[in-house]
Amino acid sequence: QLQLVESGGGLVQPGGSLRLSCAASGFTLDYYAIGWFRQAPGKEREGVSCISSSGDNTNYADSVKGRFTISRDNAKNTVYLQMNSLKPEDTAVYYCAAVLYSDCRDEYEYDYWGQGTQVTVSS
Repeated sequence: QLQLVESGGGLVQPGGSLRLSCAASGFTLDYYAIGWFRQAPGKEREGVSCISSSGDNTNYADSVKGRFTISRDNAKNTVYLQMNSLKPEDTAVYYCAAVLYSDCRDEYEYDYWGQGTQVTVSS
């Protein structure tokens, strides 16, 4: 069974940090670009960050640039999202997704999605 599983979410105070993980099972992520997306209550899902299959190229939404860092460890079949200086507006369910392509693609093109992990930033 092909599956992506996110972990690492939780409750954190403003200014705090979390590291999300996206682990794949049933397939290897080596040839997949991976994206992180998030959806806040009452809002549409939005792209947060993406990393190419090689890890050479990354991109970030303007709202998280300088605070979030995406990385991947293909040996562990896992992609990470390090989130620093968290703000209340970062509160959302975070999803990872995989697309069988070397570079990042539009959201609708992603083939596999995880179930999401909740991130809540609040004092």
